[in-house]
Amino acid sequence: MALLLTHLSRRLQPTHSLQLAGRALSRSSSARLCSAPLPSPLCDEHSRRVCRRPGAAPALAVRRLHTGDRRAGKVVPFLLSDIGEGIVEVVIKEWYVKEGDSVSQFDSLCEVQSDKASVTITSRYDGVVRKLYYSVDDMARVGQPLVDIESEPGSSDSEDEVQERDAIAVVGGEHYVLPTPTKVLTTPAVRRIAMENNVVLGEVRGTGKDGRILKEDVLRYVQEKEKGKPPKETAPAAPKKPAVQEVPKEAPKAPVETVAPRAQTVLLAEDKTAPVSGFTKAMVKAMKLSMTVPHFGYCDEIEMTTLVNLRPALKKSAEAFGVKFSYMPVIIKACSMALLQYPVLNASVDAACENITYKASHNIGIAMDTPNGLVVPNVKQVQNLTVLEVAQELNRLQALGARGQLTAADLAGGTFSLSNIGAIGGTYAKPVIVPPEVAIGAIGRIQKLPRFAADGSVVAAHVMQVSWSADHRVIDGATMARFSNVMKAFLEQPAAMLLQMK
Repeated sequence: MALLLTHLSRRLQPTHSLQLAGRALSRSSSARLCSAPLPSPLCDEHSRRVCRRPGAAPALAVRRLHTGDRRAGKVVPFLLSDIGEGIVEVVIKEWYVKEGDSVSQFDSLCEVQSDKASVTITSRYDGVVRKLYYSVDDMARVGQPLVDIESEPGSSDSEDEVQERDAIAVVGGEHYVLPTPTKVLTTPAVRRIAMENNVVLGEVRGTGKDGRILKEDVLRYVQEKEKGKPPKETAPAAPKKPAVQEVPKEAPKAPVETVAPRAQTVLLAEDKTAPVSGFTKAMVKAMKLSMTVPHFGYCDEIEMTTLVNLRPALKKSAEAFGVKFSYMPVIIKACSMALLQYPVLNASVDAACENITYKASHNIGIAMDTPNGLVVPNVKQVQNLTVLEVAQELNRLQALGARGQLTAADLAGGTFSLSNIGAIGGTYAKPVIVPPEVAIGAIGRIQKLPRFAADGSVVAAHVMQVSWSADHRVIDGATMARFSNVMKAFLEQPAAMLLQMK
């Protein structure tokens, strides 16, 4: 037995010695590599020479990586990034900083106005503002410098290159490169919201183009996360039990102003020429395209007496949820229910009118008269919302529109539009289709008019006029009339609408 143990010990000793020597050589080689200064710029030939050094550990490789600049006092040009939606230029509406101000990451720099929405531009760097390239009302182009920021030590500058070694794990003689984090597509404003709510963007599913994470995605994630916490529960969009939610006892007596204030009388001493910009420029583009669509019109009147009598009770119930209630949410929901029967009206056509796309979502746009001009934000997924949820979303869009803070996400993706001309006293209209949509409706004001009852007597009725325009290339008059009749039936008989509501 002693001889056998001695023999085995002599056979294993060289292998063990080689393993120890290899480990020591690997450690010494790694130390030499880490301590030796690498030439700059780094080249592939140098990497190959390093790998061929005698005793060099093959587990270390070198790659280029964009990362932060560590030199103090470097002036970084802050470029106006792509806002999306094909926007190439914007108007500077307001500066929040001036030259010499200190800024941090995610601090607001300015507010810009595109032809589709207002956007707040936030800083990506920590430092001091050294130069503003534009004044208020100047036109700035995407990709051009907006401000110059003198970065502080350690601030991020994606334009410089430094070198970093890859982390490689050696397992069983094979090399495995540890995966680098996936790039998250989003905007600085969304990153700021995520940071304030302690949200890891990698855990949020983006619904924007190419998986881009939108503001709504982060807020939805926060709401879902909060709902999963039993001790702390936030109020959902449409609470089931109004008694549980804390609401003010006194409802505001004065209605919230949802339209633009009256313009003051201005006397000009001489002619004034101003460039067409902002939402007006967007309207010019849309109307030029709209005039290529052959419109046809259809008008009808809807007796709203039953709904008018029902409104006080609905309004009181909505106020218990903190929601301002009007007729418009009911009209929007009735429109969506009618679209379920006539999906061709909730469709879009391509430029050549060779293909028609039937939209699954009812994103119903509401034309609004705002201080910045006409805008058409849309209430998304109306077919899945209750009337109360529609009212809540409409309140939000109206408040943002009055402040000029509607985002591109609020304005994009519409499939059908309504114009509430009755809010400013109109009755009939000839609404213009918003391409690539194929139909639009104009809702007139509700008037108390004499009408004949079924027994021939004259009664006072609350009547609302509605005017429709449709793309005559894909929609005929009969389809438009039948759609209008379905919506009319829902509004005249809310009980029937309630029975069919999903």
